[in-house]
Amino acid sequence: MIFTRAIVKKPSKSYVNGLTTSDLGTPDLELAWKQHGEYIEALKKAGLKVTVLEADEQFPDSTFVEDTAVLTEKCAVITNPGAASRNGEIEDMKRVIPQFYETIEYIESPGYLDGGDVMQVDDHYYIGLSARTNQEGAEQLKSILGKYGYGATIVPLKEFFHLKTGIAYLGNNTLVLAGEFIGSDDFKGFKQIVVGKEDEYSANCIRINDHVIIPKGFDTTKQQLTEAGYSVIECDMSEFRKQDGGLSCLSLRF
Repeated sequence: MIFTRAIVKKPSKSYVNGLTTSDLGTPDLELAWKQHGEYIEALKKAGLKVTVLEADEQFPDSTFVEDTAVLTEKCAVITNPGAASRNGEIEDMKRVIPQFYETIEYIESPGYLDGGDVMQVDDHYYIGLSARTNQEGAEQLKSILGKYGYGATIVPLKEFFHLKTGIAYLGNNTLVLAGEFIGSDDFKGFKQIVVGKEDEYSANCIRINDHVIIPKGFDTTKQQLTEAGYSVIECDMSEFRKQDGGLSCLSLRF
């Protein structure tokens, strides 16, 4: 799949009060803004035209736009995020997504689903069951995708926060994976780049056309990707990691 566009949203001043399970301290807001700007430049370097939405002070976690939608080549799906404090973030997406998509579907209660639990592998999707995505939400998405000719596999999570916390598809039948996904039957048919426990955070990387963007500071992962023939761009993610955020979380790519 060739990507041409991305949607991002600037971190708000309220970002420092967002949800987190990490024990990494309070984000430095000025540094977060700087890192977000560098992230946008990385997307542009990878060939994307980036739509930048203004910060929304009402929703501290709203810079993590990936959770609000699943964008396919044939339709957009507005999600129903599992965290009550984040659910209203989809209202902004209901205004923005129609600029790019004519066909829009919705996940409806009692189903809930975060986009961070959805990984596209060509014409097939993997949907994680997590604290933020329940069986009903996953089944709704699977049904929606099926209408457009896409397959889907539902994957219960044991450890990771979101599915894409520990796995990424790089194209060419190749996955980067870590933790509970190592040795999983769901992914045994793929070529695998395995990330060790100490580098687990870097499993959340994003393939965009000829580039793979990875978090800065994971030299082993960088070397593995480079040796596998990928062109790597590094982004400092320290202030987003503090709020459980990874590279994929910060954009919708389509």
